[in-house]
Amino acid sequence: MKVLCVAEKPSVAKAVCNILGGGFTTRHTANKFVKNYDFQYDFPGWGRCDCTMTSVLGHLTDSEFVSEDARKFGYNAARLFTEPITTQVKADMRKCADNIVKEARHARKLLIWTDCDREGEYIGWEIVQEAIKGNPNIEVKRAIFSDLEKTHVHQAARSLRELDMNAVNAVAARMEIDYRTGFAFTRLQTLHIQRKFAQLSKSVISYGSCQFPTLGFIVDRYLARENFVPEPFWYMTLKCKVGRKQMALTSKRGHIFDRASAVALYARVCESGVLPKVTNLSSRPTSKYRPLPLTTVELLKLGSKSLKLPSKTVLKLAEELYQQSFISYPRTETDQFSNDIDLMPLLAKQKNSPTWGDYASTLVDGDAFSPPRWGRHNDKAHPPIHPIAHCANFKSNDHKRVYELIARHFMACCSKDAKGQQSNVDVDWYGEQFSATGLVILETNFLDIYPYVKWTGSGELPAGLEVGKELPIVESMLAEGTTTPPSLLTEPELLSLMDMNGIGTDATMAEHISTVVNREYILRCNAQGRPVQGRAKAEYFTPSPLGQALVEGYDSIGLDRSLTKPFIRRDLESQLGQVAKGEASKDAVVESALIAFKDMFDLTKTEIVKLERAIRQRVA
Repeated sequence: MKVLCVAEKPSVAKAVCNILGGGFTTRHTANKFVKNYDFQYDFPGWGRCDCTMTSVLGHLTDSEFVSEDARKFGYNAARLFTEPITTQVKADMRKCADNIVKEARHARKLLIWTDCDREGEYIGWEIVQEAIKGNPNIEVKRAIFSDLEKTHVHQAARSLRELDMNAVNAVAARMEIDYRTGFAFTRLQTLHIQRKFAQLSKSVISYGSCQFPTLGFIVDRYLARENFVPEPFWYMTLKCKVGRKQMALTSKRGHIFDRASAVALYARVCESGVLPKVTNLSSRPTSKYRPLPLTTVELLKLGSKSLKLPSKTVLKLAEELYQQSFISYPRTETDQFSNDIDLMPLLAKQKNSPTWGDYASTLVDGDAFSPPRWGRHNDKAHPPIHPIAHCANFKSNDHKRVYELIARHFMACCSKDAKGQQSNVDVDWYGEQFSATGLVILETNFLDIYPYVKWTGSGELPAGLEVGKELPIVESMLAEGTTTPPSLLTEPELLSLMDMNGIGTDATMAEHISTVVNREYILRCNAQGRPVQGRAKAEYFTPSPLGQALVEGYDSIGLDRSLTKPFIRRDLESQLGQVAKGEASKDAVVESALIAFKDMFDLTKTEIVKLERAIRQRVA
């Protein structure tokens, strides 16, 4: 029996073939990047089969409007919400599609090996549509895998399931909604702005329902910073003598924003003639928790913050490490390892590292291991990101740095929490309350392998403190300060906002950020908002004049919920999640969303002078 296996990428096809086939022959195809690998494999229930493993290069198809007139930029944009659309193979994917049609003619089974997420499920469905052109009776199954480790791949080949059509429908719904709304709003705002502003007459002002809320977060923070009014405040400081040492205490009253009140309070304690007195003394164990198992969003945030790499680059590097069988699948929302995963063999592979091999040995052979913490998220598809093999040779230094981050994070989450002892003292000075804290780190544990967080001890409080003891004053003063504006958004902060508000998925957030950068709606900059050369210095985002104008213009139009805020997309992602679970109909969600977007489109068209006014103010 002939089985046709199709992966999402050539590298995955070759890796799976190497594991399942052992020996295989290679045939070239019309696409220079795609190969056909022939081998034999024993499938449970199917027996020994003749197999051909091939691949696609991502999505095979694309959508477009049926009418040639509708594809023209000057076509009535309002009609694009109902204009018929069709899905067909992309021109540059035609040779890949033809290869599947040809190979399917002689196969009885089609085995899908695409990535195990919604997008991969949809690509699998695209592959099926081409295969049935060559063989309408071909039987379709799907392999479920999270990494390209040998045992796992064999297990995936022996436990097949059906294609998840609920996931396929969720992606199809999202694609249609984004396609129609993207073209409609892009044409509306571009044509109007091109006519009104000579300097933008050749610019395409693109709209995307995820990109605009992403832009909105950055503009909102920028405006909060720009509109910030500094405010003076006062606070009391106190330094007392304890034995031969001095102890600085912090006022529990905090900042006082009325100068007269601050002066009066300070004068009251100073003129009292009373010494500060210890009212409470305590000591307790404390911990610095090890990280939760690694999700995609946390990987992107860590990579951006600690490695100074754009999140899109981090994800790309992780995907390449996965395709090389070094790490598990890097697109996951799961932050808990299931009980049936044996972590010890994975940790044992890290003993070969000259850098952290000794630490890995303490986890495997010593008593340093502790079961990972249990997070709140489980996407029921993939485990947390973790290394599946030790790697010493990398394609680039950035590959090495991302692998090291993943490996160190995995070992850290399998380690014990750092332990410390925290002591606290409370002091009363004529009715004003002060406190001081001391921290002694007793066991560093996971911190020994995880340099991405810091926990610094302040030392013990001075000896000789007792409840009721009066403390001589070394120094006290009424200090003055000024409130500071919020900082511009960093990429980790932006990713957190997107994640919290449901803007995109773990697999698409980095792409949305990259898109608004490429469209020049936002700029990478330093802390002062000035564009600079070098990623290490450009850790922040600031809007371009056009980006700021778009947000201010749409916010002024009067929509119940502005297109630049996260609420519309968050609700849509929730509905798409219901489609993926089989709890909502694809057609119903598409119809409801397009009606809502059409209403927003009509109001925007009526009030577009407000968008024009904002652009005139910021750009012109």
